[in-house]
Order: sequence, then structure tokens, then C-alpha cells
Amino acid sequence: MSRQLLAIVTDDLGGSESIDQIRHDGDGLEVRVVVPAVEANAFRHTLGDVDEPRRQAEERLGACLDSLRRAGLEASGEVGDPDPVQAAQDALLKAPADEVVIFEHEADQARWYEKGLFEHARESLEPRLRVVLLHTGDSDGDHVVGVEEAGPGTIDPSADKEIGSAYLPGLSRGDFASIVAGITGTIVAAVLAAAAATGAGSLSGWEAAAILIAIGVALVNLAHVVGLTLFESVQYKGGFAKLFRTLSLVGTPAAVITNLLILLFA
Repeated sequence: MSRQLLAIVTDDLGGSESIDQIRHDGDGLEVRVVVPAVEANAFRHTLGDVDEPRRQAEERLGACLDSLRRAGLEASGEVGDPDPVQAAQDALLKAPADEVVIFEHEADQARWYEKGLFEHARESLEPRLRVVLLHTGDSDGDHVVGVEEAGPGTIDPSADKEIGSAYLPGLSRGDFASIVAGITGTIVAAVLAAAAATGAGSLSGWEAAAILIAIGVALVNLAHVVGLTLFESVQYKGGFAKLFRTLSLVGTPAAVITNLLILLFA
């Protein structure tokens, strides 16, 4: 009886080590490849840039299928969602698989999810799971530098969360702290800016700067809170999440201190 393997290939699949990871369980294997149409960066994803990523994904898919067929494997494939876990979920809805193998390059480890692609995949995918970490070699293809495995079934995504509810995603302490700091700091920065503007009688450059600082920090914190509470729908993760959390935790206190100094000395 043949085994069904679903391979999620986020980049080029080169070298014998990658092929060996697909056929390591022996004969009778039918491989279905899904290549996510990955955008160059999160900003282009937000703008809805899909044509060029899809064209590139189709080229990678063709090259991947050629490599697998030359290695004697029966393979078919398609282009999928930019998110590799979502691409796997979509493919499993079309046809079941005995195992899901996701290939991830070292340079992309922080791209998908802050806590890791493997952890998120375990929360979402039912079949047996392997995440294969690849390092790109000079001329002899990719080298496997790590493999993470999990048995069938999913884990509770809120098991390691301290805060959450039926209406909000589970939040880590860092996420919750950034929300509290962001909301509180935004209010304080706005109050200080208003006090500076009122005390000055007419707006000078410093008072106008205080108002702009308050508006800027409010927009950053609004984006961060919306990203956390609408986590899955806007794919708020990885570099985007780290950037806005840092801006919230560091930029908000800096904005409050700056507006306080403007109020006192400007």
C-alpha cells in the first residue's frame, strides 16, 4: 500500500540530502509538493503583491518536480498560500496525507512565526510532521542541518500562554506587557502633548512636535494591538511582530519622556 507524503517547499529544493529526506521511509511513496507563493517581504504581502511571487513559485515547483522524478519518485504538485502552514492545511483539505514534511532554510527561520515554524505547524497539522532545516551549500546543493519531528495530532496552541480568553488569542507575558505599556503610554503622551499645547498659548515648533510624537506613538501602538488581537487574519508574526513590539515597549516610554521634557522646558 502506498504512503502519501505532503512536502512543503518554501525555496529551491537542491541536493541529494533533501531528496533523501523525502524518500527516507522506503518504497511505495507518493509525493505531493506544495510551493508557497512567498512574497519578498511582509510589506509586499500587505500590499497584495501576488503575481510575481506566484510566477516564481511555479518555476520552483517545476524544478522541484523534475528533481524528484529524476530520483525515481512519483510526484505531483501545486502552488500554495504564502504561509507554509496554511499551504499545508489547504492541501490536506484536498487530499489526506500520512506525513507532512516542511523544508525551511536557515535564513528564513525568523520569517514565519516568532516562536518557530515547527511549533506553529504542530498546533495546526494533524498528520505526522517533520520540519527539515537546510543550509545552502556552495556548489553541492543544500545540506540538512536539523530535523524536528512530531507524531500525529495537534497540540493546544494556548498551552504555553498565560493570558487569553474565548474571544482573544492567547497572549504571552511580553505581548500583554506591550499592550498595557502601549495603551497607557499613548494616553500619557497625549495628555502631556495637550498640556504643552495649552500652556504655550500658541503653538511653537516644540509643542507641535509633542503633538506629532503623541500621534505617531498612538498609530504604532494601534497597529501592534490590532496585529496581536487579529493575529491569524493579518499574518502578524515574525519580523513584523518583533518590530512593532520593540517600538511599543521602547518607543512609547521614549515618547512620554520627550513630551514631558517639552512640557517642562520648551
